[in-house]
Amino acid sequence: MSSLMHFLAGDAQADRVVPPTGYTARLTVFAAASMAFLAVFALALSLATGRVADRWGEALAKSLTIRITAPVDQMDAQVLAVMEILATTPGVKNARPLGDDEQRALLEPWFGPDLPLDQLPIPKLIEVVEDGEGFDADGLRARLAGEAPGAILDDHTRWREPLVRAAKRLRALGFVAIVLIAALSGVVITLAASAALAANEQVIRVLRLVGARDRYIAHAFVRRYTLRALGGSSVGTVLGALAIFLMPSTGDQGNFLTGLGFEGWQWLWPLLIPPLAALAAFGATRRTAQTVLQEKR
Repeated sequence: MSSLMHFLAGDAQADRVVPPTGYTARLTVFAAASMAFLAVFALALSLATGRVADRWGEALAKSLTIRITAPVDQMDAQVLAVMEILATTPGVKNARPLGDDEQRALLEPWFGPDLPLDQLPIPKLIEVVEDGEGFDADGLRARLAGEAPGAILDDHTRWREPLVRAAKRLRALGFVAIVLIAALSGVVITLAASAALAANEQVIRVLRLVGARDRYIAHAFVRRYTLRALGGSSVGTVLGALAIFLMPSTGDQGNFLTGLGFEGWQWLWPLLIPPLAALAAFGATRRTAQTVLQEKR
């Protein structure tokens, strides 16, 4: 802890080794702020995608649909048979046939609002909601096949699995983007520190002549660029979090394009970006300073 406080307090004489202004200083601050801003959005995308996948996956996992295809004169009998089967099936919390208005609303995006359901052979749909323990889907399919041949159980697996896979890939891409952003930040800071060391070659020679060690000189550069990265990334993080906060939200609809953001304790995640950026700048600058100073011996 004392070494950290000493590092933050610095040495006024050593700080004169590194120019407080210049294009390398502006480049470091701008790069750190820009990368932190992008990291906030990448992090928000990863977390929002995970939330949407969990929400949709849970909703689809708890509900099933039974589709009944039968002649018109047999449809009511098939529906009654299916409802009787569901009433005696353990694990079924609720079951109800969808009304014509509900089925019309489901088909409206594809066929328009004036779909004549009474004139088309459209299957009857029954919505099934399972309780916490669930039920035996294979056993229910067997009962439906024996007592209601026109009924087909759809447990939404073919819809849920692609959604989960896509969400996992998007989440992984978000974290890969964060890693790439961190790597690029390190490269930019390395180039800036190397340029600053090259520009102050004469000052470094004079310091060596008066007895300054390379460790003393390197510490000055490391401290200066670490604090610049910390300051720039803090500004970028605040601006990114503010932009995320001002984005519209769809509440529980689960649209990750308009629901992009953080929820609850997830707002703490962006707070890790500035210290991580400073840590990356510390490592990159220290390696660069040691390498350049050894080459200039």
